[in-house]
Amino acid sequence: MSFLIRLLLGAVFIIGGLFSYYGQTDINPVTGEKQRIQISPRQEIVLGLQSRQKMAAQYGGLDPNESIQAYVNIVGDRVIKNSTAQKSPYPFEFHLLRDPKTINAFALPGGQVFITAALLSRLDSEAQLAAVLGHEIGHVVGRHGAEHLAKQNLGASLVNAVGIISSGGNDGGQGAAAIAGAVNHLVDLRYSRKDESESDRLGLQFMTQAGYSPIGILQVMKILAAAGGGSRQPEFFKSHPDPGNRFETLNALIAKTYPNGVPKTLDEGRDRFAQYARSGS
Repeated sequence: MSFLIRLLLGAVFIIGGLFSYYGQTDINPVTGEKQRIQISPRQEIVLGLQSRQKMAAQYGGLDPNESIQAYVNIVGDRVIKNSTAQKSPYPFEFHLLRDPKTINAFALPGGQVFITAALLSRLDSEAQLAAVLGHEIGHVVGRHGAEHLAKQNLGASLVNAVGIISSGGNDGGQGAAAIAGAVNHLVDLRYSRKDESESDRLGLQFMTQAGYSPIGILQVMKILAAAGGGSRQPEFFKSHPDPGNRFETLNALIAKTYPNGVPKTLDEGRDRFAQYARSGS
């Protein structure tokens, strides 16, 4: 195969990748944002369902305490059903992972949301749990994982193009392997500041719409900061990098939303949380 032909084939891959990435946009039904997404909500759901067992296995699988599992799901469902998150097309499921040491929470595209026992053990109110779950719901609703996959798919196309130009052969399935690798590492995505800011805002919105006190999300930020006070950062900060001013930003947003103070009708749910925490001890 001549260099000119390889160059033309490489150009086709580049143009195809650029067209695929920049030519496909979708309007998010919750945020109203115009996004470059290459997979449908249905495909996101399938992707999450196919990946959940493997992801859970990295944290010791699901916690065997059915009562606590049910409680986490109840709180997550309350956040979904009583907020604008219900406009999203995803059938959310909430899971407690049995890992007692790794402080983390994450979500897969399509609505699979996870929190580790280690992080749950640091919380002391239902509002705090709702804040953690609300933040992860924000990543799903914001389609952040799907956006990253779209960018990685473009990257795979560019890699294929370079490979064809330089090697004189086909890509040997490298594109498919690159995408498969991206799927396997979705849980370890380092979200951008924009993603984190949007998830914080959406999480705050969802939890308060569901009747939870916004103080819970500020308390979660303090809990995570305290957990990261030593030399070893919580796993949560590896997949959710702290931009440094999230607490201040959230505090300012809460003050703006409730200039007369947080309404007493918004619940922290400490007694309910304590009851379920005792059942898991």
